[in-house]
Amino acid sequence: RPTLNGERFFTDKEVSARLKVSRRTLQDIETKGASYIQLGGKILYRESDIERMLADGYRSAYRLTGT
Repeated sequence: RPTLNGERFFTDKEVSARLKVSRRTLQDIETKGASYIQLGGKILYRESDIERMLADGYRSAYRLTGT
């Protein structure tokens, strides 16, 4: 994908395919504060914003130990 000022952008279709969520779920994420850019009727997401959103929501797995 081409970059703009070193930043890569993805369409909602590309982001939903990468995250394995529906495009409707992306709309819900948008209303909760995910940043996006609307350009000529297309919604574009910055790669860095998607990565930050994933990192902020990441929780490490833990193992339950039997006693």
